[in-house]
Amino acid sequence: MKAGQIVAPHHIEIVDIDKPDLADFPDGTVMIKTLHSAVCGSDMPSFELEHPADRYPLGPGLSIHEAIGVVTDSKSEKFKVGDEVLALPRHIGGCSEYFLSHESATLPLVEYRRKDCILMSQPLGTVVWACRKLGNILNLDTVVIGQGPMGLLIAHMLSNLGAKTVITTDLVDFRLEVSKQMRATHTINCANEDLVAAVKEITHGRMADLVVEVVGHQTETINTCLKLLKRGATLLAFGVPDDEVYNFNFSEFFRNNIRIIGSVGPDVPNDFPLAMDMIAQERIDVSPIITHHLPFTEAQKGFEMALHKKDEAIKIVFDYP
Repeated sequence: MKAGQIVAPHHIEIVDIDKPDLADFPDGTVMIKTLHSAVCGSDMPSFELEHPADRYPLGPGLSIHEAIGVVTDSKSEKFKVGDEVLALPRHIGGCSEYFLSHESATLPLVEYRRKDCILMSQPLGTVVWACRKLGNILNLDTVVIGQGPMGLLIAHMLSNLGAKTVITTDLVDFRLEVSKQMRATHTINCANEDLVAAVKEITHGRMADLVVEVVGHQTETINTCLKLLKRGATLLAFGVPDDEVYNFNFSEFFRNNIRIIGSVGPDVPNDFPLAMDMIAQERIDVSPIITHHLPFTEAQKGFEMALHKKDEAIKIVFDYP
């Protein structure tokens, strides 16, 4: 079978690997033929950063983890051959014709006319998990920094949950245009505007009750968040860090009684089904974020488009034969 494999920084090759033998894996394992997978921002460090030479090539299929497909073999009593599922890949990454998962990280798909939209249940599930931690946000002023796929999903979710304002920021206008479709009440291109002044004006001096940092991969924006928050407000750190240690303005955080929440991953059995229901019932429209489909054999092109925002790419979905 074929799989994408990162063989060097910024370089993915399509390689032939042996199809795994399910007999070699524990009970509960399922084999899945991939229908669609998608590039996530958290995949970028594996592709972009230079790892020690002895780590290359990385494992086949890595680091794609957003995937749906059809069960072709099963050691699980919960899933049978032919079941359509959303699953978190194990042993082999999701950038491959087949991957393995475990029944604990596998869920049946709901019926919906667009399977690529149902694939978005995986990232949306992580948003659901984060929002579970926030409590009531009715009538709150909120800011979402970063309008990549995750920031766009968060903006829509905050609107659904009743935020008074959903102010979104990014450095590129095409993302902010999509942000309006994802129910942002205000958009700010912080390459052209003073972000702090703009938030102060929009909120009539109140500043934000909640700021969500969804950029990650650098250390500057976390301190920007502190400047946007009112006293006693909440900072949700959602963006994936590349650095172990941040130069954090602790005094500002401390003296303003800020609450900081970190969030990564979902509670699979609860968050993915809710996310699927929200999409299938059209309570959240994820279609505006899906900008490109490519054959998975063009994974190199897809990762480059995602990394460099080529062709106004937001969410890139890989299709499998």
